[in-house]
Amino acid sequence: METTNTDALDTLSDLAVFVRVVDTRGFSAAARTLGLTKSAVSKRINRLEQRLGLRLLQRTTRSMSLTEAGRLLHAEAAQGVALLDRATQLAAGLIEAPRGTLRVTASVTFGKLCLAPLLPEFLARFPEIEVQLTLLDRMVDLVEEGYDVALRLTRAPPEQVVAKALMPVRYRLCSTAAYLQGREIATPGDLAAHNCLHYGLREFGNEWRFQRAGEEARVRVRSNVVVNNSEVVRDLLLADMGIGLVWNYAVDREIADGRLLPLLPEWTPVGPFGQTAWAIWLPQPHLPPKLRVFVDFLAERLGEPPATDFK
Repeated sequence: METTNTDALDTLSDLAVFVRVVDTRGFSAAARTLGLTKSAVSKRINRLEQRLGLRLLQRTTRSMSLTEAGRLLHAEAAQGVALLDRATQLAAGLIEAPRGTLRVTASVTFGKLCLAPLLPEFLARFPEIEVQLTLLDRMVDLVEEGYDVALRLTRAPPEQVVAKALMPVRYRLCSTAAYLQGREIATPGDLAAHNCLHYGLREFGNEWRFQRAGEEARVRVRSNVVVNNSEVVRDLLLADMGIGLVWNYAVDREIADGRLLPLLPEWTPVGPFGQTAWAIWLPQPHLPPKLRVFVDFLAERLGEPPATDFK
């Protein structure tokens, strides 16, 4: 059967849709990024499979996976689609200035204390960008919820995303002089006798871990309040309610002005979230300028990141 120029162009177009479906891990997300309906995306994939005589995707109502043929095709097609996109943009002069709506999500306390103070400077520098910021103390699904970028504290980002390290973070153990009333906290074990407040997630539980020069200490603690917000923990500490284990950015100012006292400085608290704040986004052939400048700006303003980025 003779292949026409129209058939060849249709195949290239369908390959680009296929690559986008795989990269965004779903038909709905691909449809949003391509400006198509979900049914149109599905028809493109079906047409490509029929033209090639191959099953590329295994699809159910709940999941999608690549066949062996799909994996091989994606590995080759993704490079070609990226080069074609880049060449088209260069030829047409479409390397844009940063503009458009940027959907961002972050945890509540990190968003309020670390991100929000930087937004006036960022928006003054890039006036054609509009930021839609959603603060949530839970992990989000970038594909299903449609965010451009998530700012998260985690040990290592998931493999299917692109991530850039923004800033180091750590836990601070602290209390007020009024609560301590002269009592000394000399070892982690001393915490067992105190009301110990912390960010209320199951990963923490009621066992706190500390490390010092290869030595590890574990202590069972008790608390009369468990809350999933670091600012609330900080406020309870300032009300002389106990000893707290809190993110450094939530209490650094209070420690600096003497309202909170750091405890056990020679011990490093070990928590479930790691020691790095990351910007996380979905892989895509061409990073939108609005996202690129946002991530670069945060890395510049939040501090020197670790050397390793995950891709």
